[in-house]
Amino acid sequence: MERKSYPTDLTDMEWEILATLIPPAKEGGHPPTTDMGEICNAIYYHLKTGCQWNMLPGDFPPRSTVYSYYSKWQGQGVWEKFNHTLGGQVRSELGKSTQPTALAADSQSVNTDQKKGMCMVLTDVKR
Repeated sequence: MERKSYPTDLTDMEWEILATLIPPAKEGGHPPTTDMGEICNAIYYHLKTGCQWNMLPGDFPPRSTVYSYYSKWQGQGVWEKFNHTLGGQVRSELGKSTQPTALAADSQSVNTDQKKGMCMVLTDVKR
């Protein structure tokens, strides 16, 4: 039985790109029996909807399995690779460089001197 399709599911092209970035299973261990594409789809569903892990729809792999991969991949930097790779792919398709050339930061993200309304600017001062 095929499972229901969700808007957060990876496209075939996205899966083709990401499948090569998933770390191989440990040698000598039990071979994985879960479809890694379905693991990714479940994780993306969780991230996009903000649902709790125990509220994942039942047609995804078991939530404990999904969370286990999510946690392991987060520690290994796999998510950073995913985002970097897919982001570069999108930029390339838009005719842009795969690396952004500018950075924007809002005042909520930048540390200040902790005094409301005051921002400390460091300059190179010669004495």
